[in-house]
Amino acid sequence: MKHLLPVLPFVLAAGVLPATADAAPSERAVEIAHKYIIVDGHVDAPMHVVTKGADLSTGEKTAEFDFERAKEGGLDAPFMSIYVAATYEEAGGAKARADILIGLIEGVAAQYPDKYEIAYSPKDVRRIFKAGKIALPLGMENGSPIEGDLKNLKHFYDRGIRYITLAHSKSNHISDSSYDDNKRWGGLSPFGFQLVDAMNDLGIMVDVSHLSDGAIEDVLDVTRAPVIASHSSMRHFTPGFERNLSDELAKKISDNGGVIMINYGSAFLTEEANKYSDARSAAQAAEEEKLGRKMTSEEIAAFREVWSESNPYPFATLENVLDHIDRAVEIAGIDHVGLGTDYDGVGDSLPTGLKDVRSFPVLVDGLLERGYDEAAIEKILGGNSLRVWEEVEKARRKRKF
Repeated sequence: MKHLLPVLPFVLAAGVLPATADAAPSERAVEIAHKYIIVDGHVDAPMHVVTKGADLSTGEKTAEFDFERAKEGGLDAPFMSIYVAATYEEAGGAKARADILIGLIEGVAAQYPDKYEIAYSPKDVRRIFKAGKIALPLGMENGSPIEGDLKNLKHFYDRGIRYITLAHSKSNHISDSSYDDNKRWGGLSPFGFQLVDAMNDLGIMVDVSHLSDGAIEDVLDVTRAPVIASHSSMRHFTPGFERNLSDELAKKISDNGGVIMINYGSAFLTEEANKYSDARSAAQAAEEEKLGRKMTSEEIAAFREVWSESNPYPFATLENVLDHIDRAVEIAGIDHVGLGTDYDGVGDSLPTGLKDVRSFPVLVDGLLERGYDEAAIEKILGGNSLRVWEEVEKARRKRKF
């Protein structure tokens, strides 16, 4: 069990979060958040290190994740997203970009060995947790760095990558993307099928977030190990948004033994937030039609500022997150739901009351109020994610790479 933090500092700190003064967590929620391992399937903090020089220990230039806030909220094992943009697929340099980002997180752990340690296995996570430090497992967001060569898969496994999101915003040489209208493969590519098999052999979790429905179906047809959706929510609440999981796919992931890790981005949680940018784009197009020309970038920025004042962004709430968890539990079962917040990755779109990693006790209170018992909450916070990781490791040992 980790050392419990006093309740009062969190309550005071919660006041600096937008609209959280009425959502200070209960003492029981704080205790639960610090009693059990909390796994977050997707935190984009590495991008803040590389783009802004963020210091994940001191909190300097960080956005939503750093050591002190993670400890305050009880976050123990945030998967650091080794994100490689889709543009690298054609431009080249994807492998090098991933290596650089991994090196940066290795540097964080080396610089602050009393606070952080890279985790290569669930066993590592548990050991680091008992030591009172934060584990940093690594997940690669976008499979482009594999560059069509299975030797690169082994390279990244040796560097600590323990899951790979096969594609991102564009279809790549592995898989179609949910965001790309060009479904070039109709699911997985021929190499994509080989890659899933090789990932099973090595013990790397296959992440189906960002994939097209067809690609997810292909993965589930051929994988010999459970899969994860590292940061996806339920499409039931955002009709037509393929990036979220349909009930049918959620059930199939459950049947596979996998885990659905709920994304906190407001656009993933409510239809209103999901359609917000469409309404803004339509208003911009109408303004340009009045002008008889396209607006300059400066004019667009000014227009959007004015438009947003009268059309404020519809932030989701804790209740919306809980609705997605409830739906996932209803469809997939309590053993197949986890958290993949996308902290540091969705900009200023996080739900009211859940604005950074201090807020996990607030979520716990919400789960308690919805009737979840402590055993179920432990599973959602991290138990299910660790189980899947362990099962992927066991599947690896059945075959040689």
